Order: sequence, then C-alpha cells, then structure tokens
Amino acid sequence: MTEDEIATRLYAVVEVGEAALDRLMAAVSAAEIASLLITPQRGGTLDAGVVQPLVVAAQRQGVAALIADDARLARTLRADGVHLSDLRDAAAAYDEARSIVGRGGIVGVDAGISRHDSMTVAEAGADYVAFGAPIHLKDRDKARERRDELVAWWAEIFQAPCVALDVETPEEAEALARLQPDFVGVRLGTGMSPAEARDLVASIADAIRLPASAG
Repeated sequence: MTEDEIATRLYAVVEVGEAALDRLMAAVSAAEIASLLITPQRGGTLDAGVVQPLVVAAQRQGVAALIADDARLARTLRADGVHLSDLRDAAAAYDEARSIVGRGGIVGVDAGISRHDSMTVAEAGADYVAFGAPIHLKDRDKARERRDELVAWWAEIFQAPCVALDVETPEEAEALARLQPDFVGVRLGTGMSPAEARDLVASIADAIRLPASAG
C-alpha cells in the first residue's frame, strides 16, 4: 500500500474443517492479510486441537489470529484475541471477554444492526466494530445495503476501527473501499478450494487499492 492509496486492509475469515489450513496458506500467499478470524462451520463448535494449527500458522505469517466467540479458547491457545457476534448484551459480552483476554488482547465486536451497541462497545474500548451481511440471510441485497450504510456512517463519524464483513466479490470490495472502512473481511468457507481462496483474496486485494481521491 503506497501513500496515495486508501489504507483499507484485508481481514480473512476461515471456517474450520477440511483444508482450512491449506485455504489459509493459499490466502496468505496471495496478499497481505492483517487479521484472521477462525470460525466454526455453521451450527458447529470450535475444538482446540483443530484451531491451534490455524493460530500458529497465522501468527508465523505475521497475521493476528482471532477466535470467534470464545475468549477462553483464545487465551488458552495464545491467540491474539476474540471476535464477538450474535450478542444479546453487547456491553456485558465485551466486558467479560476483556476480563479474559486482558488489555493486551484484541476484542472485536460485531454489533449486528445496532448503532447503539456499536457505539457502546467502542466507548468501552473495543479494538474494532464490525458490520456484516451474514450469508444465512435470505435477502442478501438488503443485508449488503444495510451493512454498507452502517460502514459509511461509522467511517464518517468515529475513530475506532471498522471491519466490513462478508465480502464476496472484488466489485463488492471496491465499492466498500470507497466508504473507507479500516478492513474488509473475506470469508474462505469450507466449500472453497485453496486455489479459489488464493484467487479471491488476490482479486479483492487489488480491488481495495483505490487512489485516495476516489473516496
């Protein structure tokens, strides 16, 4: 990233399961990734024995490794932090996670569509807030539109870093980069081959390298 480009960075989301480590390594080979979020497959859970190799591999590549919704597992595996989502009480969840990972750990929060919750956790000290368009929602266009509105609102007003999650195409990434989030999050799901992960990450990395005047 040169000085005349907007500094939007890549945030990869890798589901555990078959070839997860291969997908991660292929993605890292394609572009510079700032952070990795390790998530279970939909409806599943995270097992330390499965997650640990991903944490180690990410950290060896200089990528911050985050665990989805399990601060204790993050602390046990010496991951860099935890990402919280699906929260009933965002403030309480943040406080609990912070008490577990400590001030030196990363605690990021996906506050859903709640502007109030996102502001509350940012004021409490969350390292980033995230807005997404979850893949399980039927109306994907509406979900993306809502995510983009929240990202634009946040980027214009607040200093705390913002992650735009669930980015699926280079075109989507380019449009989001114009809103100037700090990170765009690309999901590398279990149905994706390592080659597909590499190509997607490379294309999205190219798409977010916009001239500063494009914002």
